[in-house]
Amino acid sequence: MEKALEQEVQKLVSDILEDYKGNRDIDRMEDFFNQPDKDVIIEIVNKMLRILFPGYYRDKSYRVYNAASQLTLQIEDVMYYLNKEIQKVLKYSQKYKGGTEEENRKSAQDITIAFLKKIPRIREYLETDLEAFFDGDPAAESKDEIILSYPGMLAITVYRIAHELLLLSVPLIPRTMTEYAHSVTGIDIHPGATIGKYFFIDHGTGIVVGETTVIGEHVKVYQGVTLGALSTSGGQKLKHTRRHPTIEDHVTIYSGASILGGETVIGRGSVIGGNAFITKSVEAGGRISIKDK
Repeated sequence: MEKALEQEVQKLVSDILEDYKGNRDIDRMEDFFNQPDKDVIIEIVNKMLRILFPGYYRDKSYRVYNAASQLTLQIEDVMYYLNKEIQKVLKYSQKYKGGTEEENRKSAQDITIAFLKKIPRIREYLETDLEAFFDGDPAAESKDEIILSYPGMLAITVYRIAHELLLLSVPLIPRTMTEYAHSVTGIDIHPGATIGKYFFIDHGTGIVVGETTVIGEHVKVYQGVTLGALSTSGGQKLKHTRRHPTIEDHVTIYSGASILGGETVIGRGSVIGGNAFITKSVEAGGRISIKDK
């Protein structure tokens, strides 16, 4: 019996190795150790959480209780691993494609340092988001509860990390980060979106924010909201075009609403009712609701 199973395993290995020779995208095996590592990117996110929220996320492997020493270790870890991963992904960037190994190494170092210098700015925005969550949700017992348990707070935090990397022309890594947050929270925010301060996600499950979305300050979004494109049938031809809406300051969008199109602007102070389907602009102070069928 064991010999028969061993023979089957050998045959399976042989068949799959033969299948790898198909020269398809999924068959790629060359340069294996120079491919970005998804697990490492996720760990970078977790290390960034410890830096951004030092009193809430801790690395139990460290036995250092001095804040400066612990922060030094965290920064060094992020710098080391992020630098390595950025160097791997620069080949996907039009800006850095074709650079020599030494040029890419230097570029990766410069980008990593520039990103880490953005940490105070990221924390500035996160403080306003936390304020918006607490002020906007009477069910919140404390800000500690929001940081530790609210999926919306985690999603916007990972987005703000990824967005800064995208602004530095880092390919692949930002999207890997936000898709990790998507898988954990059910909230899909593209790192290319532009989101102002005091952003509040209530409940959150099923929210989609597309790549070219622009969101102002003090915006509140409920579960199931889609800020999307009217059509993606053009495929790659639509790359780098405005496909998603603009949401101005102090807008509230209730659950299940869909707001679509790059020319669609929701004016300041508007309220969009649940399940509304909007493809045209709404003037400032507008009130949109679904009446009886």
